[in-house]
Amino acid sequence: MRKKIGVAALLAVFAALLLPTVASAATLGEVASSVEAKTTELNMTWVAVAAALVFLMQAGFMFLEIGFSRQKNAGTGVAKVLVNLAICTLAWWAIGYGIAEGGGNDFFGDSGFFFHFDQVIGGEAANGETAMLMLYGLAFCAVSLAIVWGTTLERIKFGAYVVYAVVFGAVIYPLVAHAVWGGGLLGDIGGKPVMDFAGSSVVHLTGATGALAALLLLGPRKGKYDANGKPRVIPGHSMPLVGLGVIILWIGWFGFNGGSTFGTEEVLFGEVMLNTQLAAAAGVIGASIAVYLKSRTLDVGMAGNGAIAGLVGITAPSGFVEYWAAPIIGLVAGLLVVYAVLAIDKLLDDPVGALSAHGLAGIWGTLSVGIFGSARLVSEGASPGVWYSVFGDEPFSATIGQLGVQGLAVLFTFVVVFAISIATFAFIKGTIGLRVDDAEEEAGLDISSHGMYGYPEQFIPQPEYSTGLPSGLGSGAGVAAPAPAQMTATE
Repeated sequence: MRKKIGVAALLAVFAALLLPTVASAATLGEVASSVEAKTTELNMTWVAVAAALVFLMQAGFMFLEIGFSRQKNAGTGVAKVLVNLAICTLAWWAIGYGIAEGGGNDFFGDSGFFFHFDQVIGGEAANGETAMLMLYGLAFCAVSLAIVWGTTLERIKFGAYVVYAVVFGAVIYPLVAHAVWGGGLLGDIGGKPVMDFAGSSVVHLTGATGALAALLLLGPRKGKYDANGKPRVIPGHSMPLVGLGVIILWIGWFGFNGGSTFGTEEVLFGEVMLNTQLAAAAGVIGASIAVYLKSRTLDVGMAGNGAIAGLVGITAPSGFVEYWAAPIIGLVAGLLVVYAVLAIDKLLDDPVGALSAHGLAGIWGTLSVGIFGSARLVSEGASPGVWYSVFGDEPFSATIGQLGVQGLAVLFTFVVVFAISIATFAFIKGTIGLRVDDAEEEAGLDISSHGMYGYPEQFIPQPEYSTGLPSGLGSGAGVAAPAPAQMTATE
């Protein structure tokens, strides 16, 4: 009995010593779990803010393109942005996200279609965090699609937007995104990953390549080239709107690049956003210098395109380069965009300079990672830029290899996007038609495609234009505006 009592006493003492330790361990586990949950919530809050900024860029594209259009084509830009964003949203939700991020193989994902809660995507159940990242990916897809239409202003059929938007949001952009960001083909090339932090090639070169395919089949605006093939200037109607568009895009880019950190750890987004600002500023300076040297004037549109080119150029390297490299990247992009716009204009009618500001600047941005990428910041398995071999002790074999991988990303993006895009636009051209007829183009797409004017006061004779007051009030007779068929189609 005494032995039993002694054993019981010892067990009681042992339990008394053990329980606080167990309780303490349980408490620490709960704290760790809570901290992890709050960290995720904070990270996704930042991504949500960034997503809103990226969606705001749609307004930037709208104002930019309207400003570069003539007054008779101003209203169609609004309809284009709204309809394309709507179609792209549904295409991405139903198919595009699954192809881009749904696990799968080197070429496409195989899960995540018709995205819904608790769906198994890439081996994990979808939750609120997955939904937030899916929405952020949609914002990128919509930006890439918006880039396509800059080359097609003032003469494309509205139906072409609809068909291509479906293909782009469901197939074209997702294939490229999967190859680089979704664990696909470009995630490991000879042991090195392609580094495209926020999409100089994935987003911007993709959009510009689609724009090139459309332009080749669409042709120039009426009157763009004279009988000898010399280009004429067709000025946009509002440089203030162009400037407003550029500023909105510039602000949205902080979400575009900064949000691509997908979190707040070590406040890396601060470094990324500062790089973004430095490159954009240098892009404006570079373009302004170049256009002044060419024309002895400071062209407003070129200065704006310099900002865009600087932003596009820094998009891929924004999270991979040191601050000193950002102004160099932006300056080169700004210089490049001016000379490219002038050269391309001799052959192709690109009203907003999308091929230069998004295409060539996107190529430069992707390659610049292989030149200026910092050992402190490059992705796991990647090599720093060639700069660090020339002015440091990094082996040339590694840095040149990384530059080659970046070049392969450019080639892959162009070939895949151009092939699918040219086939899609050829199908559109052979079925519903790609271009409006001459009379519709002459009248303007506002009245011919939408039955209304963006600036009705400019096109409806004043006696026919309603005062907006009930009949018998005011100085006018309250005459209603004529039906679209009766309106006078003028320049």
